[in-house]
This record gives sequence, structure tokens and C-alpha cells, in this order.
Amino acid sequence: MNGYQKERKLTEIEHGGGVSFFAGSEMLSFVPQTDIMYEILLRSHSGLRWILLAVVLGAIFRAFTNMSSGKFTPLDDKLSLFSLITAHIQLLLGLGLYFISPFVKAAMESGMGAAMKDSVLRFWLIEHIFGMVVGIALITIGRIAAKKAATDKEKFKKIATYFTIGLLIILATIPWPFREQLGRGWF
Repeated sequence: MNGYQKERKLTEIEHGGGVSFFAGSEMLSFVPQTDIMYEILLRSHSGLRWILLAVVLGAIFRAFTNMSSGKFTPLDDKLSLFSLITAHIQLLLGLGLYFISPFVKAAMESGMGAAMKDSVLRFWLIEHIFGMVVGIALITIGRIAAKKAATDKEKFKKIATYFTIGLLIILATIPWPFREQLGRGWF
């Protein structure tokens, strides 16, 4: 204990991963850097989900509505590109969260056998990341296949098929607020 702490007669208590000190009526909080980084990544990851859903839905909508007679325009190309970029940024944020997540740490500490028996730990350790990687991989494959397609109809068909399947997998593995025990906030 340093001189400042002794002089102020601080009382230490545990507080959400950080440490809070009371000095009379004044409270000083010290939050570890990983907690701050976790919160920033979590909020960014949660907010970016809405942008990802919007651009992917836009690309899917355009693909289905223009598949039979439409021309593949620069807008269609940009929507599929922005879907790809947003999905990959989301993946990078998610990977950053994965390595500092308290859920993943708890699952690792409890052992794989115990984690697989616990539905919450299993979701955060395996199901969420696996579903997201598969969904993003399908969006990536759809974008590449559309770029290589010879006709506009084939481009729309590739985007409609791969993006829709990828989106369904992503929607199934998002920890929506209404999912019991897994739910996160809307943002």
C-alpha cells in the first residue's frame, strides 16, 4: 500500500473485475485495461451487427428482385462489396472479443468437457464463433462467385443463394436479447 492509500485510509472492494476504493465519501475506480477494451469491442461488435444486417439484406433484396430481368449495376456490386467488408470487420471485432471474453475464459478454465455440458459456455466457446465464421465464409464465397459469373442473372443468383444462407446462419447464432440465458442488448 502506498502513502496515498494509507493517508486516505482506503477500503478496497471487488467491483466488476475492477477495483474500487472508498476514501470517505469519494469513490475511485480502477478498471483493468482488458475490461475497457472488452467493452469497446463489445459495443462496436453489437452496433456493427445492424449495419451488416442492413447491407446484406439490401444485397439479397436487390438480387431477388433483379434476378429474372435486371441488370447488375454498380449499386449491386457496391452492396455486395460493402456486405463483404462489413462482415469481415465484424469477424475481426468478434475474434478480438473471443480472446478476451470472460465467457470464453470461464469455459477454458472449466475444461472442454464441462464447457460442452453447459449450454451458455458451449454457445460462446463454439457455436457462436463457428456459426459466424461459416456465415461470413458463405458471404465471401457468394461475392467471389458473383464476380466470376458470366451473366447478370448468374451474379444475382449467386448473391441471392450464398448471402441468404449465410444470413440465416448468422441470424441463428446471434445472441439476441430474447434468447434465454444468452441474450445481449439490442446494441
